[in-house]
Amino acid sequence: MLLKHFILFILLLLFTGWSHSQEVTVVDRLTQKRIPGVKVLCKSSDQRLIANSEGRFHLESFKDCDTIQIIYPNYVVAEYAYLDLRNIVTVELEEVQLNVEGIEVSAYRWEYDAHEIPNRVTPIDVKNVTLENPQTTADLLASSGYVYVQKSQMGGGSPQLRGYGTNRVMLVVDGVRMNNAIFRSGNLQNVIVIDPLSLSDVEVLFGPGSVMFGSDAIGGVMEFDTKKAIYAPDSTREFVQTNVFSRFNSGSNEITGHADFSYGNSRFAAATAVTYSMFGDLTAGANGDSAFLRPTYQMGDQTLINPNPRQQISSGYDQFNALQKFSFRPKDSVDWEYGFLYSTNFQDVPRYDRLIEDANEDGELDFEEWYYGPQEWMMHRLAFKSSIKHRMYDNMRIVGAYQMWKESRNDRRMGSDNIRRQLERVDAYSFNWDLEKELGESTDFFYGLESVVNSVGSNAYRDFDDNSRVTINPRYPNGSLWQTHGVYANIKHHLNENWIANAGVRLAMFGANAKFDTTLFAYPVTEMSLMKVAPSGGVGIVYRPSVKTKWYFNASTGFRAPNIDDLGKVFDSEPGTVVVPNPNLTAEHVFSGETGLVKVFGARVKLDFAVYGTYLQNAMVREAFEFNGQDSIVYEGVPSQVLAIQNESHGYTYGTQVGLEWAIVKGLTFASTLSFQRGFTFIEDSAVYFPKSQVAPTFGRVSLRYKTRQLRAEFYWVYNGEVSHERFPLTERNELIYAVDEQGRVFTPSWNTFNAKASYFFNKHLSMTLGLENITNQLYRTFGSGISAAGRSFIGSVKVTF
Repeated sequence: MLLKHFILFILLLLFTGWSHSQEVTVVDRLTQKRIPGVKVLCKSSDQRLIANSEGRFHLESFKDCDTIQIIYPNYVVAEYAYLDLRNIVTVELEEVQLNVEGIEVSAYRWEYDAHEIPNRVTPIDVKNVTLENPQTTADLLASSGYVYVQKSQMGGGSPQLRGYGTNRVMLVVDGVRMNNAIFRSGNLQNVIVIDPLSLSDVEVLFGPGSVMFGSDAIGGVMEFDTKKAIYAPDSTREFVQTNVFSRFNSGSNEITGHADFSYGNSRFAAATAVTYSMFGDLTAGANGDSAFLRPTYQMGDQTLINPNPRQQISSGYDQFNALQKFSFRPKDSVDWEYGFLYSTNFQDVPRYDRLIEDANEDGELDFEEWYYGPQEWMMHRLAFKSSIKHRMYDNMRIVGAYQMWKESRNDRRMGSDNIRRQLERVDAYSFNWDLEKELGESTDFFYGLESVVNSVGSNAYRDFDDNSRVTINPRYPNGSLWQTHGVYANIKHHLNENWIANAGVRLAMFGANAKFDTTLFAYPVTEMSLMKVAPSGGVGIVYRPSVKTKWYFNASTGFRAPNIDDLGKVFDSEPGTVVVPNPNLTAEHVFSGETGLVKVFGARVKLDFAVYGTYLQNAMVREAFEFNGQDSIVYEGVPSQVLAIQNESHGYTYGTQVGLEWAIVKGLTFASTLSFQRGFTFIEDSAVYFPKSQVAPTFGRVSLRYKTRQLRAEFYWVYNGEVSHERFPLTERNELIYAVDEQGRVFTPSWNTFNAKASYFFNKHLSMTLGLENITNQLYRTFGSGISAAGRSFIGSVKVTF
C-alpha cells in the first residue's frame, strides 16, 4: 500500500508539479553568458513576466499559453510552444546587429525603445571595453566613430558633438549633470574623471537636449551609467561576483589595475570598484610631419635638446577611481540607491601644449613649469525609485546629489623667480524629480523638475623662491554662486501603428551672484547679480512603415546660460591678452533641425544616416572689449589687449552622420562610420563669416569584426581629413601647436591608422586581450590638440572573474 501511494506521488510530481516548478535559464548563444531581465510574453494574452538577474524564470504561469515569446533588446525574438519549452532547461538567444528596434535608450530620462525616438541616439557597447581597451572615457567616446575628441595634454580629452564642445555639450553621470559653474569655452578634461572600467551603459544623444537636460545641452548629451548593485534572483540565493583586470600599453608604458566586487540578496545589494592607472611619457609615431615632435624640453630654467624627439617629455600622469554603491529594495516596486564616486590624481598633470610653447621662435621654451594640480572629483548620490502606480504617475524617480570639484593651475615662466598658483573649488548641489505616466494605450507623458546650485571658491597667489608668498587676483570671484532651475514636460503619442509624434517644452530660470575684490584688481564693478528666464522646446515625428525601416524628423531649441566662467573670469588666455568680466551676458540659444533614416536591407545590410543643421543666436564669444575706457592694460606685468565674453555673434553648423553595417556571414561583420560637418561664425567687427571653432574635420572608422563563442577580433581603420588654413578659426590661426603649409600658414594634415585587436575567452572565468594600435607608426596630431597621438603601441590585458 505504501509503495502504491509512493508511485502515485512520483507520477503526480512528474506530470504536474515538475512542469509547474520548472525553471528556464536564458543565455547568449555565442558567449553562453546568462541574460538578466529578459521579457517573457504570452503571444495570445497579456500575460508576461521578467526573468531575474540570472536570466531565469519559472514556466508554470504559462501553462495555458500556446506560444511563448522571449524578448531582449538587440536579440532575435525566440518563440516556443509551451509543450516544447517544458522540455528545455536552457534557451539560447542570438544577438543581432542589424536591428532597427529593440535597443533601449534614455532620451526621455526613462528607457524606451530607440525606434520610438525622433533623434539620433548612439549607444556605446561597454561589453567591448575589454576589447577596445580605451585608456580613458574620452577614448571610449572616440571609439564610437561619431564623437570627436581634442586633447591639450595626455591627461585630457574634450569631446565634441556636431561642431560644439566644452560647455556646449552636456555630461550626465547616473542621471546627474556634471557640467558646473566653471566649465569653460576652452577645452575641458573633466570627462576623464569617469572610469571606463566601471561603466554599465553609455549613450550619446546628438543635437539639442535642453528640454530634458537643461542648460549646456546644445551640441548633445553624453550619458554615463556606472556599475549597479545587483540583487539576487530570489530570497533563497545570493549573488556574489569579483572581477580583476590588468592592462599594459607600450605607447605610454601604461599600467592599469582594476578590481570590482558585487554582493546581493533579494533585498540588499552592494557594488565596489577601484581602478588605478599610471601613464608614462607618451611616445609619438615616426612617419609624419616633424612639427609634431618634441625637439626640446625644459629642465629647471634651461631648454635642452631632446635626444628622442618622439618622446613627449613631461606628458605622463596617473589617476585613481573608486566606486561604492548600496541598493535596498524593501518591496519589489520600491528601490533606494546610494552611490559614491571618487576620482583624483596622486601626482600633477602636465599641461603639455603650454610646455612646448616657443612664442618668440628663438629655441627657448616659454615655461619652466605648467601643470594642473591633482584634480579631485567626488559625488554622493541618493536616489529613490517607485513603480507603485498613482494617478499622477506610473513610475517616479527622485535623485539628490552633491559633487565636489577641486582643480588648480600652476605655471612658472622661464627664468622667473616665482610660480603662480590658481586654486578652484566648486560645490554642486542638485535635485531631480522625474515622473512617467501612461495616458492610455497610445500615449506616454514625462514631466519633472530640476534644481542646481553651485558655489565657487577661488584663490590665487605667487610662491617665490625665497619662500615668500603674495596673494594675487583669483581666476574667479571668490564665493560666487550660480544656479539654474527648470520644469519640463514631454509627450509621446502613437498616431497609428506607423506614426509616432513627440513634443516637449522646458522653462528654465538661471542666475548668478558674485562680489569682486577690487583690492587685487581694479574691476569696473564691485558686484554682479543676474536672474533670467530661458525657454526651450522641441517636436519630432517617427515614421515606421515596417519593422526594418525608421524615418524621423525633429526640430528643437536649446540654450546655454552664462556661468561664472563666462561672467566673472579674469585670466590671460595667451601672452599679450587678458579676459575680463562682463556682467551683461545673457543666454545663447540654438535652433536645430534634423532628419534621418535607419533601414535594414534584407537581413544583412543596415544603413543609418542623419542630416542636420543648427543656428546659434546670441553666441557668447571672446572679442575685443574696453576696461575702464581702455582697450589694453598691464596684467601680471605684461601689456595686454582687453577681451571679454560677449553676446556679439551668431553662427551655424550643418553636417551628416552615416553608418553602414554588413553581416557578411555568421560571426563576421563589416562596419563603417562617417561624420562630415562645417560651421561658420559671424564676426561683428569685420561683418564676415569665418570658420567656427570646434568643428571637426571629416572623420570616421571602418572595421571588420569577427566573433565566435571564445574569440572576438577586430581589424579597423581610423581616419581624419585635412583642415586647411582657410578652414581654421581666427582664434587658432596663430597657435604654435599646428603644422605649417608651404605658404607658412598653420594647417592640420590628414591622417589614418590601422589597428588590430583580439580577445580570447578561455572559459567563463578567464579572458585575455592583445592589440596593436597605429600599426604603420604614423606621426599625427588630431585637429585642435596640443599633444601628438601615440605611435605604434602594443596592448595586453587579462581579466579574471570568479
